[in-house]
Amino acid sequence: MTDRRLISSGSPFEKAAGYSRAVIANGYVHVSGTTGYDYDSMTMPDDVAAQTANALETIKAALADAGSSLEDVVRARYYVTDRAYVDAVFAVLGEYFADIRPAATMVICDLIKEEMKVEIEVTAKLK
Repeated sequence: MTDRRLISSGSPFEKAAGYSRAVIANGYVHVSGTTGYDYDSMTMPDDVAAQTANALETIKAALADAGSSLEDVVRARYYVTDRAYVDAVFAVLGEYFADIRPAATMVICDLIKEEMKVEIEVTAKLK
């Protein structure tokens, strides 16, 4: 049997959609796709760079709650709604991951709400 622990960010979306911000299992932290909401105010900035930073800060907090950190990220997936946003997203990702350099994939796609421009999910090794 696997130890499994759920991590919540307090987002109302988690209960409504039946998911956890992160799940700890088998020595890894799997962080769900995370968009750029500021969960304290439940607002979404219009700027894609600000959305990217918000998403990464939410991920950083979930990893900390799990006993991990951004430095432990081994896999990242980035979903962006427009190719025109890629350079702005890359600039923020570089601030967070330039020295960590997880295996990564970026996909251009639609997201579930119009205001969402970027969504990020990661997998990190537990310490």
